[in-house]
Amino acid sequence: MNVEPRRMGVETARHPSSFSPWPHRLAVILACATFPLLFIGGLVTSLGVGLAVPDWPTTFGYNMFLYPWSKMIGGVFYEHSHRLVASCVGLLTIALALTLWLKEPRPWLRWLGVAALALVIFQGILGGLRVVLLQQTLAIIHACFAQAFFALTVSLALFTAKEWRYPAQSAPLSDNGRLRRLATITTVLIYIQIVFGALLRHTGERLDGHLLFAALVALHVILLLLRITRQHGTETALLRPAYLLGGLLLGQLLLGALSYLGKFTAVLPLPAVALVLTTTTHLIIGALMLVTSLTIALRAFRLSQPAGAAHGRPVLTQQYSL
Repeated sequence: MNVEPRRMGVETARHPSSFSPWPHRLAVILACATFPLLFIGGLVTSLGVGLAVPDWPTTFGYNMFLYPWSKMIGGVFYEHSHRLVASCVGLLTIALALTLWLKEPRPWLRWLGVAALALVIFQGILGGLRVVLLQQTLAIIHACFAQAFFALTVSLALFTAKEWRYPAQSAPLSDNGRLRRLATITTVLIYIQIVFGALLRHTGERLDGHLLFAALVALHVILLLLRITRQHGTETALLRPAYLLGGLLLGQLLLGALSYLGKFTAVLPLPAVALVLTTTTHLIIGALMLVTSLTIALRAFRLSQPAGAAHGRPVLTQQYSL
């Protein structure tokens, strides 16, 4: 008796080994470069030096990249450093978009790289117009889109990772989409709180809205953590970021309380340097909460898909003749 396997119904998708590693590498580098940019931007706002350099795109008439280091003192140091790091992030985004277009077989991901490039260009223009037009509203919009761009860079790092090239092998999550909805709502609430935080930092107003959404975020993070630990405790791809999100929430609540007491009351008079570092760290932990919650939401959507359903998974079927 001879058994002769015949391959039938083979899809034309690429094998995992044919994927270039460079899109993922560049996406990770871009996300890592964007994070300190948020911190520096937060310092610029906390120190009130957003207009320390009065012209744009030049710096006191110099080409931005040729401005003398010896003149980078006081507020100029922070504002000009922000511009230089932002330029590096822009160049990395261009490199990633080109690499995705040349090396990435998934069309939707190539266009997502283009969207990231468009967003970083928009951010650069917003930052420049804020200096030229002296509009506080543009500074608030710039701060909000900075967080959105960071979330997009982390998404690109996830989508280009090896695990995302093909669907999960385990059985899909069987919770009727509850986890997806809860994670999505939590992510949206965190971003809304970030928006209120930007309003508060730039205008000193909307403290009530910021505190309200802080409470809503805390409640939803706790609910999300409980659902994952109780219903999906075997999924490490969900469990680890859930624990991280819970830890970030604790740190964020502590920093938020310190920022409130130090800035809006006389209960805890903090030195100026301590207050600046506290409020800026509060900002970037909020950014980390946003991308961690987004990671959970994206992975929940991915793990809800039937095995082999995603486009690009090679399916091999065999028939045997006796």
